[in-house]
Amino acid sequence: MALDGRADQSERVVAAGVRRAPRARYLPIAEHGLIGDLHTVALVGTDGTIDWYCCPHFDSPSVFAGLLDADHGGMFGISPDCEGWSSKQLYLPDTAILITRFLMPGGVGEVQDFMPPPRTGEAVHRHRMIRRVLAVRGQMRFAVDVAPRFDYARARHDVELTPYGALFRSPELALSLSTRSPLEIVDGGDVRARITVRAGETATFVLDRAGTGEMPVPYSEADIAAEFDATVAFWRRWLRHSRYSGRWRETVHRSALTLKLLTYAPTGAIVAAPTTSLPEAVGGARNWDYRYTWLRDSAFSLYALLRLGFTEEATAFMQWLEGRFRYTTDRDSGPLQIMYGIDGREDLPEEELPHLEGYMGSGPVRIGNRAATQLQLDIYGELMDSLYLCNKYGRPLYHDGWTQLTHNLEWLMTHWDQPDEGIWEMRAGRRDYTFSRLMSWVAIERAIRVARQRGLPADLPRWMAVRDSIYDQIMERGWNPSRQAFVQHYGTDVLDASLLLMPLCKFIAPTDPRWISTLDAITAELVSDSLVYRYNVGDSPDGLSGGEATFSMCSFWWVEALARAGRLDEARLAFEKMLTYANHVGLYSEEIGPTGEQLGNFPQAFTHLALISAAYNLDRQLG
Repeated sequence: MALDGRADQSERVVAAGVRRAPRARYLPIAEHGLIGDLHTVALVGTDGTIDWYCCPHFDSPSVFAGLLDADHGGMFGISPDCEGWSSKQLYLPDTAILITRFLMPGGVGEVQDFMPPPRTGEAVHRHRMIRRVLAVRGQMRFAVDVAPRFDYARARHDVELTPYGALFRSPELALSLSTRSPLEIVDGGDVRARITVRAGETATFVLDRAGTGEMPVPYSEADIAAEFDATVAFWRRWLRHSRYSGRWRETVHRSALTLKLLTYAPTGAIVAAPTTSLPEAVGGARNWDYRYTWLRDSAFSLYALLRLGFTEEATAFMQWLEGRFRYTTDRDSGPLQIMYGIDGREDLPEEELPHLEGYMGSGPVRIGNRAATQLQLDIYGELMDSLYLCNKYGRPLYHDGWTQLTHNLEWLMTHWDQPDEGIWEMRAGRRDYTFSRLMSWVAIERAIRVARQRGLPADLPRWMAVRDSIYDQIMERGWNPSRQAFVQHYGTDVLDASLLLMPLCKFIAPTDPRWISTLDAITAELVSDSLVYRYNVGDSPDGLSGGEATFSMCSFWWVEALARAGRLDEARLAFEKMLTYANHVGLYSEEIGPTGEQLGNFPQAFTHLALISAAYNLDRQLG
């Protein structure tokens, strides 16, 4: 039987037991946990519904996208088939196994969700999603509904019941659902189960990518228990490599686990976030696809991983970065792009999907990212800083990598003094951004350090002259005497939170009077309690409609800047306040809204990277 991807699901959502009022068809973004297998992830709501899942990779078309269209996006729901229940969600300690516990009149039950990571020597990774239902106490009924909508709800699919489950086939992807529970086909192309479990009993549902001719298989409870134990062992074994034992150990380790979940194992690349088009303001149009790897994020990723002791991941990521060094001269944005696909591809065309309404009606839904073609000169500094750190603490930079890197540096030394779109991917034309100049300085300064430390070939007199020219220009044109602060771009008095990184990257001493007055100005104008805005949207037109919320990574940058300036009490209080904005399982999205809600793509790697850096340095400052 076949089902069109646009068929109405509103009645099925109610039947699945997802108890949402008409005005609350969407869970808050923060009401989700994350599971994954180092190839892709799924978001699991506190109501037991998986409403975001792309298969087989992070940036593959979605299978479940109810997060972007509650009626047409697709979902995989497991929840109590009764009234009057509530739920709680947690991670099994030191793992990426998510447990959703349901408290109901008939007792207590839970759903364990996990995705086994790739095994050494595994010929084909199956992208297996395991959902195990357990009755902890009493007797209860659960409703299970599986409603895939392949290719962002654009592709039709067929469904077939088999002795051990169901098989879903679309033109590009087939998925098998293995279970011993009886299933029925509903609405032409979805499947439903109603199960009763008593204390100590379990029911399991396994969603696999199916190859040609493959069918659902009869997994035994022993098979599932073995997969569970192996997954627990994998995550705990990985986390044991951490060297962090400071004040916020559990919080830092949850952020580290999140970064690992956002890592694409075949290449070592880390996605900025596993979602697309979650709005920066509900009802607004600032909705972007973050399922790619930004060079900017790579620098902070390497820093965080090396600080915690995860040298294997840092080495893998560095190898991925070296693959981006290919020197080209035929594009306006320079030899490097600001972002790449997780497999290293450069072509990321942006497309709108008008058939999806967007989270809470916040369209448009976008896939791809047009900003990939922008000129953002700061990426050279962040890339060089990450390579400097990896050369110092991880794997050394080899001859071929150094030769290719110096080609990119030579391009930067010729082009650093020009307007660009800046770190925030402005779509209102190019400007002389102070942060872009700052990171151009970082690129050359770190290259000089590496060359000296390793005795590598370099035109050091020329490099030093360019470095010093950039420094002098920032001090002369990036500094606004009337504001007594460094400003967003030359010729303005607008402040920008990106400049909180000035002392962090050692451009200026953290107690320099010019920096202290800049920190005070940012604190007075861009900080709301512990929450920090990137810039004042009204004062800094960015070519986009609507407003935006505070950026959590900027808040952690502010904490670190305070700590390095010696304002430890203020920094510690701000950090502790920021921890209260994490969701119930320690995850952060991109932004925090005016009433404390999480907004933007979720979870965001950059935020967790900034958290780790702030925790590490604040803990060290506190002694």
